[in-house]
Amino acid sequence: MKSICEQRWITLAVTATFLLATSYSESPPLLAVSPCPFTSIFSFGDSLADTGNLYLSSYHPSEDCFLPPYGETFFHHVTGRCSDGRLIIDFIAESLGLPLVKAYKEKKNGEGGANFAMIGATALEPSFFEQRGISLPTNYSLTDQLNWFKELLPSLCNNSTDCHEVLGNSLFLMGEIGGNDLNYLFFQQKSAEDVKTYVPYVINAIASAIHELIGVGARTLIVPGNLPNGCSVIYLTIYESSDKKQYDQSGCLKWLNEFAEYYNHELQSELDKLRILHPHANIIYADYYNAALPLYRDPKKFGFIGLKACCGKGGPYNFNELVKCGDPSVNVCDDPSKYIGWDGIHLTEAAYRLIAQGIIKGQHSQPQFSSLCLSNENFGYFNS
Repeated sequence: MKSICEQRWITLAVTATFLLATSYSESPPLLAVSPCPFTSIFSFGDSLADTGNLYLSSYHPSEDCFLPPYGETFFHHVTGRCSDGRLIIDFIAESLGLPLVKAYKEKKNGEGGANFAMIGATALEPSFFEQRGISLPTNYSLTDQLNWFKELLPSLCNNSTDCHEVLGNSLFLMGEIGGNDLNYLFFQQKSAEDVKTYVPYVINAIASAIHELIGVGARTLIVPGNLPNGCSVIYLTIYESSDKKQYDQSGCLKWLNEFAEYYNHELQSELDKLRILHPHANIIYADYYNAALPLYRDPKKFGFIGLKACCGKGGPYNFNELVKCGDPSVNVCDDPSKYIGWDGIHLTEAAYRLIAQGIIKGQHSQPQFSSLCLSNENFGYFNS
């Protein structure tokens, strides 16, 4: 199954740019008529959203997320999630009064929604990087996830009219996706200027997927941006510097956070164009960056201790690229709820909970997600 052709998307993008430029309104976009209550969630993305797909996949590389102590906080066993407990998608489901979204590999029909996110997945296809001499540790991309979604459509609806009704009452979570496309480049020590040249391709892949999903009936989509990667332990370790000017007051790498801000700005600009093309769709930008940043700026306010990873070994951040969480020799903190970072790459359930709260009930979504109805009126007062 093919995605929409590149030429068609270029034409649509040009049209959207013209419409955006000639629009007289400078006010933020309004949400279309709400399809609440949502009956299901369909999710795409990478390890920030994968609830077990890679874990259940036949392509099963060595992956630390599949070993204890992953999953210890909430599930008390390994689930394939790269955290000690629940992820942002789990808290979104809770806020809507829906059950946790099952991994696509765990179910073969779309009833109640499905999660197609895959650990390590990229927005661009691996062949894109191979043509540029860059090897990736993954075979999965957003295209694969869209194809899995299409495979489920016959179990959801019988015709296009039926699909629009079913999918119109569903919430689509588009990621986070695209972060790995850039991470893999930075992990290979590519310069920020070099990595910037990939950003338009990544955003185009995400925008094309959104357009395609709206075409088959999706009406409400949440599109997350990047987290403040300059505060991520793996980056702080790879790019450790004796130059104090490289760091901000929280100990985060300024240039990497500036790159994340650049990427998020470009993504939001593309979403503005999509809103012009699809005025009847709710395209919501989830500002993961600014929802997470306060945790690093004032960790004590939220009960956190700072930048160190809960699960790891060695170095100033309790992290070693060669001996990661899941290895029997690593150190695991007594209380993950006091840490922002779980394993040096991913965050703890406690951090994801606060980010989700900022997206769903706070100011970190545009338009505000809270303007849609929430079935769980107690959301924001999380119980573990």
